[in-house]
Amino acid sequence: MDIQKLVIIGSGPAGLTAAIYAARANLQPVVIEGSAPGGQLMGTSYVENWPGEKSILGPKLMMNMRDHAKHFGAQFISENVTSVDFSQRPFTILTERNKEIKAHSVIIATGAVPNRLGCPGEDTYWGSGVTTCAVCDGAFYPDKNVLVVGGGDTAMEDASFLKKFTKKITVVQIMDTLTASHAMKQRILDDPDITVLYNSTVTDIQGDGQHVTGATILNQKTGEKTTVETDGIFIAIGLKPNTKPFEGQITLNKWGYVQVENNTRTSVEGVFAAGDVFDYRYKQAITSAASGCMAALDAERYLSETLKS
Repeated sequence: MDIQKLVIIGSGPAGLTAAIYAARANLQPVVIEGSAPGGQLMGTSYVENWPGEKSILGPKLMMNMRDHAKHFGAQFISENVTSVDFSQRPFTILTERNKEIKAHSVIIATGAVPNRLGCPGEDTYWGSGVTTCAVCDGAFYPDKNVLVVGGGDTAMEDASFLKKFTKKITVVQIMDTLTASHAMKQRILDDPDITVLYNSTVTDIQGDGQHVTGATILNQKTGEKTTVETDGIFIAIGLKPNTKPFEGQITLNKWGYVQVENNTRTSVEGVFAAGDVFDYRYKQAITSAASGCMAALDAERYLSETLKS
């Protein structure tokens, strides 16, 4: 069986950037892109904070990155990884169709998925008024009515960021108090432009077929339902890293993210991580791409030393 120099698991900005760098370094990377390639940007509309692109559709950006990697020789496998064995070398990766792949080095770039509300209308208007990234999409809502769903630090940061564009902000929190740190929480509570609805959840999202127009909010204590007009719904109830295949093989932190040291190195020598699978702070496409570059450079250095000896 052929042993690949480098296998990249994941095909979002981190995985594809790693593939571009690795392919140009003549590592002949194999990208296991999953059954739904492209990462979170496949569910977005226009991206306006990618350097060099004033405005580009998320899926188009990911298609360009994939074509770029393929142009330089990266190979793609459209399957999901079900398990790995990092306990012996070469490493073994098993896919859902029982394809066994051996590799001298691996980059994990499987990303994270946003926790969703699971209510009617959410899927219909995902990327058309429903989003998880205020930094990415806030500028699309100047002087518009917006909802922020969540009560933690991320939700508070989103609400604060949205103040740059609108003063019509409502925070919807399922608990009877905000769970953010004291400073973050106080900033929101002291802001007269931000309303907080406690003990409340969004149970239905409405739209005109093209974009969100409103939402139904349920007060869980009183049972009262209220329909509000809104142009955007920013969901900030956490992310879940895609790390299940790696449990027991590398060190994960208490939230399930890959634990890294020295930028991209995991607890197993020769296995690296990039993007949202370890980064729970910045969560931006550009920072994921940057870490993909770093992981590829680290893998190249590792392979040059390992395969030479």
